[in-house]
Amino acid sequence: MAEQESLEFGKADFVLLDTVSMREFMANLKLRFEKGKIYTYIGEVVVSVNPYRPMNIYGKDTIEQYKGRELYERPPHLFAIADATYKAMKRRSKDTCIVISGESGAGKTEASKYIMQFIAAITNPSQRQEVERVKNMLLKSNCVLEAFGNAKTNRNDNSSRFGKYMDINFDFKGDPIGGHINNYLLEKSRVIVQQQGERNFHSFYQLLLGGPEKLLRTLHIQKDPTAYNFIKAGGVLKSAINDAAEFKAVADAMKVIGFTSEEIQTVYKILATILHLGNLKFAMDGDSVFIENSKLVSVIAELLSTKSDVVEKALMYRTVATGRDVIDKQHTDQEASYGRDAFAKAIYDRLFCWIVNRINDIIEVKNYDAKIHGKNTVIGVLDIYGFEIFDNNSLEQFCINYCNEKLQQLFIQLVLKQEQEEYQREGIPWRHIDYFNNQIIVDLVEQQHKGIISILDDACVNVGKVTDKMFLDALNTKLQKHAHYSSRKLCATDKTLDFDRDFRIKHYAGHVVYSVIGFIDKNKDTLFQDFKRLMYNSSNPVLKNMWPEGKLSITEVTKRPLTAATLFKSSMIALVENLASKEPYYVRCIKPNEQKSPLLFDDQRCQHQVEYLGLMENVRVRRAGFAYRQSYDRFLQRYKMISEFTWPNHDMRSDQEAVKKLVECCGFQHDVAYGKTKLFIRTPRTLFTLEDRRTQMIERIVLFLQKVWRGTIARIRYKRTRAAYIIIKHYRRYKVKSYILEVGRRFQNVGSMKNYGKHVKWPNPPKILRKFEDTLQSIYQRWRALQLIKSIPPADLLQVRAKVAAVENLKGQRGDLGLQRSWEGNYLATKQDNPQMTPAFSARASELKRKDKYMNTLFSSHVRKINRFNKSEDRAIFITDRHLYKLDPLKQYQVMKTIPLYNVTGVSVSTGKDQLVVFHTKDNKDLIVCLDKMQPANENRIGELVGVVANHFRRLEELKMFYLL
Repeated sequence: MAEQESLEFGKADFVLLDTVSMREFMANLKLRFEKGKIYTYIGEVVVSVNPYRPMNIYGKDTIEQYKGRELYERPPHLFAIADATYKAMKRRSKDTCIVISGESGAGKTEASKYIMQFIAAITNPSQRQEVERVKNMLLKSNCVLEAFGNAKTNRNDNSSRFGKYMDINFDFKGDPIGGHINNYLLEKSRVIVQQQGERNFHSFYQLLLGGPEKLLRTLHIQKDPTAYNFIKAGGVLKSAINDAAEFKAVADAMKVIGFTSEEIQTVYKILATILHLGNLKFAMDGDSVFIENSKLVSVIAELLSTKSDVVEKALMYRTVATGRDVIDKQHTDQEASYGRDAFAKAIYDRLFCWIVNRINDIIEVKNYDAKIHGKNTVIGVLDIYGFEIFDNNSLEQFCINYCNEKLQQLFIQLVLKQEQEEYQREGIPWRHIDYFNNQIIVDLVEQQHKGIISILDDACVNVGKVTDKMFLDALNTKLQKHAHYSSRKLCATDKTLDFDRDFRIKHYAGHVVYSVIGFIDKNKDTLFQDFKRLMYNSSNPVLKNMWPEGKLSITEVTKRPLTAATLFKSSMIALVENLASKEPYYVRCIKPNEQKSPLLFDDQRCQHQVEYLGLMENVRVRRAGFAYRQSYDRFLQRYKMISEFTWPNHDMRSDQEAVKKLVECCGFQHDVAYGKTKLFIRTPRTLFTLEDRRTQMIERIVLFLQKVWRGTIARIRYKRTRAAYIIIKHYRRYKVKSYILEVGRRFQNVGSMKNYGKHVKWPNPPKILRKFEDTLQSIYQRWRALQLIKSIPPADLLQVRAKVAAVENLKGQRGDLGLQRSWEGNYLATKQDNPQMTPAFSARASELKRKDKYMNTLFSSHVRKINRFNKSEDRAIFITDRHLYKLDPLKQYQVMKTIPLYNVTGVSVSTGKDQLVVFHTKDNKDLIVCLDKMQPANENRIGELVGVVANHFRRLEELKMFYLL
């Protein structure tokens, strides 16, 4: 907020001054300027002091600080007024405008550019391509218009020599969709002559100093501004602006806007034509006029795409129609020079108007239907020439200062007069504040039949030779009693005025002396019809379109055209009416010194501007009045959600009573006044508090609406989901039932089948039953296995289990497991391997059974063993349910080693065809043997050995679990 600025920078709002006096006002303005604070508020008016130096207060970070904030939430800034304008336009769908006023050199043009930059930066958050294109063209148009409409003056290096009012159109979302530019009174006399220390328009210097050599050769011009009479009159050819760099920037901007390459080339040709026209010299040979440097005529003809003889005739002759006869009247050298100058001024004026119209054709809103696209709102930005007082003030300065009188009158009406009148109309107590009403000066200039413009027009239409002196005499006669007009004839003792030349007007901004010399010629704005026909008959279509009136025949009688002053007056009246129809915001620019110094603050100079800008009166009105006023219905519409008594609709007798109740609920009854139709709020703080509370309530309302809507969406989604789940449930039940029935149908007779249904194909299950199918198949396989086991004799059951154990442990490890043959197990006790030794083994086995009490023999076989001396020896192994014995067959199967079976931790076998077996023990004294002397010789007993041992240990584990249970 503005109040949060430290007091070391002074008061951020002049309304907050301790006492309202000029001394206090100027002291605060000077302090803020010296502290680098160039902006100060007067309520909703921004006072801007030109700093004459670059300031880092316009970047993206600063834009973000002011975006969406209320006016007083941040220190004073142009961006704050721009955002307030944008919000007012967007919130209330009302057209707004920003009026930037002040004298030449006060910084109006820069202010308008920063405002455009801010509006462009805060719009189009969705980055729509078309909106970005429009924004880019609006910004680029400034660059082009400055090049062709601005010039260096003694007061300003980039002074606007034309008035510009731009309307920016926005759609219902607040994004720019187009615009329109109005230009006023280009100072075209600057094309042919400049005051000492000034320059012509920037465009000429940009072309000469920035144009490529190839382009300059085609235009027959050289990089030397001193070679051309029309641009060296002021004696200054350089400025703070880099003309060469600006040439490229302007060319690029024209391409971005949409100018074709042919149109851009035509623009350069027109500028070159004006430069060559300025170098034409006329002389008299007796009674005949001739052109001394006639070679330039062919150059001009080439640039204008016409013939040399036609150009020469237009320069030296004037075609006059007398009845049905047409004659060519030759000029004198003076007339030819006048015609040449008028032609040069007219060409440039037409070029500038064509550029503005061309930009408008591209950026104007097209095919916009309010019924389809929503309301189209507008923000207007006025950047127009400031009040001027030169050593020699002519018709241009008269019109410029009249324009400033109109704008000041608008400011008085809207800010001061209407403020007081509204309080009276609404019945609000008000202490009248005096202010200077400059309507008397406006009437002095524009009043019908009595004003200066009317007197000037009468002088221009009178038959016969009317001189500027005669015009001055008419002014003296009709205005001799006017308090704001004087001349040397009316005040003979005033030596600051010359007889028969000067008159003075007491403007709101000061006294200005005007020289009447040239007033009539400039007002008539005479251009011979020959030049218009010359341009219309050009083969260049762009030039032809600039001069449509050239198609008129020589004998055709036309209505007398309006004078320059009358046209300007009409445009100013229309401009003021346009501004008055919008909600205005003001930027009042002040020029701190004449030396363009960033350090100097000229108190007297600044005080003069404060006085004529009416800033003190503005402070008094704001201080005595109310910061905000709104009709009751619109106020309720915006703030009714703050109070429970007014939300969503009130039941009181009138909107006024509802507003009173709302204000009392908020505790602001001491800071408001109730008018007949409006509520008045005294301090901005109350308004901002209302806005904060509204923002908080909007969040709650939005959350409530979101909750209700999300609940509705959730219920709809729930019903749809529930319906889907019911359908899925019944569908799944149908599929499951169908699957189970199909399984039952296919497997209903498997019990009577030979292989118990092994060949039966399972039906394809639904996805949800895939795990169930695995379980079902497992159950079936177990049932089938049980049926097969039931068919096995009990004597063979032990062998079957051993074979199953062998498969489980060795499947995929060895090729042949011996599953197809009968497993004998105790091969040493049979006569199959070694019939002679069977009795000896049987005796040994009986002995060990008595000794170790084993119950069952698991396995026995001859083996080969490699001893520690690497010798191969015959041995035998005998495995019972309690021990593993290593026997010596050569010694009647004498026991060589006994290993308790519980010490055996595992059995390892090789994956090859050999019969190698390793018995692992807990004491790491593994027994390694190779089964040997098998009959038949290739019989594989590894599977049998592993199977009976694994089956034995598994039965032991099952017994342990049984006893534990």
